[in-house]
Amino acid sequence: MSIQEVSAEQLAEVFYHYQALAPDFACEKQSTPESWDELPEETRKRAVAAARLALLELRSITTEVEESKRYFAKPGEAEWGC
Repeated sequence: MSIQEVSAEQLAEVFYHYQALAPDFACEKQSTPESWDELPEETRKRAVAAARLALLELRSITTEVEESKRYFAKPGEAEWGC
C-alpha cells in the first residue's frame, strides 16, 4: 500500500491505537476510551484533520522527489554524444 492509498481516517485511527505505547515511554495514562469508535466525534474529527494535513505534506514531499528524478536517466540509459 502506498501513501496515495491511505485515507486520513485510516491514519488517524492507527495513530490512536499507537497511544497504547505511552506507558512504555513513561507517559502518564490518560483517561481515554479504549476504542476509536468510543471517542467523541469532535476528537475524531480533529485527529482526521491532522492526519489529512500529514498525508498532504508527505504526498508533496514524494511528488517533489519524483519530479527531481525525472530529469535524470536511469542507470545504463544515458545517451552520450555530441
